[in-house]
Amino acid sequence: METDNGAPASLAGFLGRQLRKLRTERGWSQTELATKAHTTGAMISYVENAKRVLAPDLARDLDATFGIDFFEELCPLVLAYAYPSWFLPYVELEREAKAIRSFQSQVVPGLLQTEEYARGTLAPWRPDNLDDLVAARLTRQALFDRDEPPHTWFILDEQVLRRRIGGPTVMRDQLERLLSAGRHPRCVIQVIPEAVAAHPGLSSAFTMLSFDQGEEKKPPHDVLHVDGFSRGRTALDPAEVNEGARAYDLLRSYALSPEESSDRIGEYMEGLTKR
Repeated sequence: METDNGAPASLAGFLGRQLRKLRTERGWSQTELATKAHTTGAMISYVENAKRVLAPDLARDLDATFGIDFFEELCPLVLAYAYPSWFLPYVELEREAKAIRSFQSQVVPGLLQTEEYARGTLAPWRPDNLDDLVAARLTRQALFDRDEPPHTWFILDEQVLRRRIGGPTVMRDQLERLLSAGRHPRCVIQVIPEAVAAHPGLSSAFTMLSFDQGEEKKPPHDVLHVDGFSRGRTALDPAEVNEGARAYDLLRSYALSPEESSDRIGEYMEGLTKR
């Protein structure tokens, strides 16, 4: 996206324009650059069109490919602008997690959001850097492209399915994305039905991250991240983390089975189709 005078409307847009310029100057296709930089043609396209935020490892590979010191130096600035300072440490932990367990009571988890749904959740805050925020949220989903993606478990309150963020068409595409994600062998999606009046997740949405115990520089145990109104909070204290794990186990007991949850999601999607 550009301003009226043709200038990039965001830092991600500026970086994407520079990447396209360098690539075309060398006469490389997106696929050719992707091969040289150890990534995919789709990712190069995403970055060039400001649909993703440049990750540090890709920034290093691009600098090495072009023989420059540019992307790695700019990357921290782009990340700082796209992610709140309090959230960036969590993003780095999330990227390295081997298992992710998430509960959401109001919206679809960011890791499963479509672009238009993400825009619909962020736009009401009227941020100056909306395009960067959307790109940053979608960038987090790159962890599913790893050779060995994390095991993920998502529990949603049925209210999430009822709230038509972005309108019927956007919501239908989002529900279809949920159904598609739930068919992956490493992803489980469950819905807590509306008939369940009270459950342990009423106070807040939260996420549990787990890591390989043998890896150095990683937390020695699970990490708990609790969402908040103005900012979230990441907890490392074992006692608090254990409480989060217990709450998640209880939430699973209240939820429909994965098969029943898929049917429930499908019912909402069918209702949107008929309208």
